[in-house]
Amino acid sequence: MFNVDVATARALPGRSLELTFTDGVQAILQMDKLITRYEGVFAPLRDAAFFDQVRVDPELGSIVWPNGADVCPDVLYSHATGKPIIVNGERVLN
Repeated sequence: MFNVDVATARALPGRSLELTFTDGVQAILQMDKLITRYEGVFAPLRDAAFFDQVRVDPELGSIVWPNGADVCPDVLYSHATGKPIIVNGERVLN
């Protein structure tokens, strides 16, 4: 959709992430606004020490954690920029 990947990620207190995208956009995202239920693969992210293990996977162009949890780079970019995700002419996010 946006064709922009996550270039860097740094965990901050309170389940926030400081992200830089390949187009230069920088943002701090409060992940509780993106992940409303810490269940299943996201359950371990409730633990701050585990959350802090976030890294960028260059093949996915997004953030990942050691258990395989990841977040779509388009969703991250949409939240970072306020630009909506449009599918079939319909706004689905932001």
